[in-house]
Amino acid sequence: MKAAISILLVGLVASCTSTHDEEAARTAVLATLDSWNRGWVEGDASVAVEDYSEDADWTNAFGDRFQGREALREGLEFIFGLGFVMAGTSSDNEFSDVTFLAPDVALLRSKLVRTGQQMSNGSQMQDRHIHHLRVLQRRDGEWKIVSHLISQAQEKR
Repeated sequence: MKAAISILLVGLVASCTSTHDEEAARTAVLATLDSWNRGWVEGDASVAVEDYSEDADWTNAFGDRFQGREALREGLEFIFGLGFVMAGTSSDNEFSDVTFLAPDVALLRSKLVRTGQQMSNGSQMQDRHIHHLRVLQRRDGEWKIVSHLISQAQEKR
């Protein structure tokens, strides 16, 4: 009987630890949104890429692709310098869902709405419903974004 109770207690403690570890990992994964969003608000590419891996792969809704954190930083510096792109504001994320594919691999899906952005000719764009899909990997104890795909929901006709 003592052995059965001991096994039950060990299993219960392991279950609680696993749940606690996953919740801590979920919090850390979600925290990577902060530097990205802050970078866009401040127009600071270095801040925006803080949580990206050195070998990150990034593609935006217009098909621009950057491979590597440094290339992404340089690309964002250019993008942030385009006044028509930086016009307007982004909402808080409407949702941010985390799914763990493995203990050290997570998918982070989020959506925001950007209003007041302009075309290169200065005309105002319709509100952009922007979806983000990020793949994160825990490396040396830190969650890093290894892939980021941005898509935009288009109005259906």
